[in-house]
Amino acid sequence: MTQPQANQAQAELWNNQAGHNWVEQNAMLDRLFAPFEPLLADAVQGAKAVLDIGCGAGATTFAVARSLGAQGRCTGADISAPLIELARRKAAETGADNADFLVADAQQHAFPPAAFDAVISRFGVMFFDDPVAAFANLRRAARPDARLAMIAWRSAAENPFMTAAERAAAPLLPDLPPRDPAAPGQFAFADPERVSGILSAAGWRDVDLQPLDVACAMPAPALDIYAARMGPVGLVLPTLDEDRRRAVVEAARRGFEPFVADGAARFTAACWMVRGRG
Repeated sequence: MTQPQANQAQAELWNNQAGHNWVEQNAMLDRLFAPFEPLLADAVQGAKAVLDIGCGAGATTFAVARSLGAQGRCTGADISAPLIELARRKAAETGADNADFLVADAQQHAFPPAAFDAVISRFGVMFFDDPVAAFANLRRAARPDARLAMIAWRSAAENPFMTAAERAAAPLLPDLPPRDPAAPGQFAFADPERVSGILSAAGWRDVDLQPLDVACAMPAPALDIYAARMGPVGLVLPTLDEDRRRAVVEAARRGFEPFVADGAARFTAACWMVRGRG
């Protein structure tokens, strides 16, 4: 019997429905998460070669590349071919000569050794089957004393906006699997001791996690699309008949009502800023 490929479930997810959903809603998501871009750019000032893990369509890659100027370069890597294709189109359209992109599983991709003096990520490192192996691979790609700066979600309990749709729609979706905080996924890095242990075991030094709370907002009308496309609810909706799908979307949309005021949905993204040294 052949062994399953590393991160096979994530590769299938992000190269199919989830990846296409993020491509479709990329403009909205980029606006939503724009406040994180300067935080990562500031964290790697002075670097010359930066690797952006789980870069998606490249928003953080472009922001860091701009901040580094012509003397620096930022390489974005993501397991999702649809998202990397979009990032490459953006780079060509905007003339971003110091940003480039790879379709790559960071857990096992053969990055050039000791090629980067900084490694960053915005919500892109919580999905590895074997996170120690992944961060050891990234450590090999990093130069001695390279900086590590990553933003990851804290717990689901601290991020009620992120689970509002599935909680509201749960009575209509009894088979929706519960989130497993120990499995690869959005909240897999909620436990700071676990994250510190992963990074230390992978060879990173001076690991430090600090709480990071960031105010985010989107126009209230965008919630209809957000509820229907994002997260576990967005993945299950295409499998439902039209009437049930409509009922689920309406329930999910109601779940966001506590966050809406004055025409906008506002929430605090409860995250970690994770730092380390190679």
